[in-house]
Amino acid sequence: MSRPVGSTPAPPDEAARAEAVLARLQLLVTRKLDGLLQGDYVGLLPGPGTEAGESREYRPGDDVRRMDWPVTARTTLPHVRRTVADRELETWMAIDLSASLDFGTAKWLKKDLVIAAATAVTHLTARGGNRIGAVVGTGSAVPGKGSSGFFRKRQAEAEAPGPPVVRMPARPGRKEAQGLLRAIARTQVRPGRADLGELIDLLNRPPRRRGVAVVISDFLAPAETWSRPMRKLGVRHDVLAIEVVDPRELELPDVGVLTLTDPETGDLHEVQTADPALRERYAAAAGEQRATIARALRAAGAAHLRLRTDTDWLLDMVRFVAAQRHARTRGTTR
Repeated sequence: MSRPVGSTPAPPDEAARAEAVLARLQLLVTRKLDGLLQGDYVGLLPGPGTEAGESREYRPGDDVRRMDWPVTARTTLPHVRRTVADRELETWMAIDLSASLDFGTAKWLKKDLVIAAATAVTHLTARGGNRIGAVVGTGSAVPGKGSSGFFRKRQAEAEAPGPPVVRMPARPGRKEAQGLLRAIARTQVRPGRADLGELIDLLNRPPRRRGVAVVISDFLAPAETWSRPMRKLGVRHDVLAIEVVDPRELELPDVGVLTLTDPETGDLHEVQTADPALRERYAAAAGEQRATIARALRAAGAAHLRLRTDTDWLLDMVRFVAAQRHARTRGTTR
């Protein structure tokens, strides 16, 4: 698969690292997911499909859009119509590779975890003639006022031609899926802030038939900038939001004075982590931020999976898919 027009490749050393990370991830996904998630034709999300099936009584949590009104009227009990999943599914991923993802203090960089999630999604959906595509967003390459020399250097390196958002067309087949993952892994992270709302909205344009939409990001942008596009996306598609988190974004360790650089703006901040009151305020603010993200995703009707850089992300993925399958057997889709 050729590189998408307009995309900006990473420098040779970064490209080699991306290839090594991707090869390792594909081996992990193939070995563990195939062994733990064998079964019938069920993908990452148990979408309702479009073919009509049998009706059954309504249960709390069922999608009211699937109400079977004729049967409900005949029986005087609320019923929903079961549907059979389409054999050919189109999945689109919105992948956030802005500068805030080029960070990690545990087993993985957040960027690596984003690529890992994309690899797992591709592995679970690119079969049986299914098509999978992606839109990848990076930074705007516009530095903040307090940009450091290092940040300016990274900006100069990122000034190669190419838009901040790259669309990679949806195509069927394993070979095309592998090429898609390679193109994602090789995408260069640009400094500046990516517009997450615009990235998500690209999955709404042009309108396409019902399918699966996957948004992979740390969702650190203000929720009001991306919540409306997420709600719009959920009207037509089954939506999965994969949130990538590093433990240092949730709490600060007591290590004295830390000099921190905002990877998106280049601003420098000195933080006295020995102050317990500061650490408590930081943890409280981080907890409220994550709660706001969860509320916005829930309001959009999206399935929410949180992956951390300090845990076994593949086990978390397996548990999530198993829970989705269990929900499907109970007649729910969330």
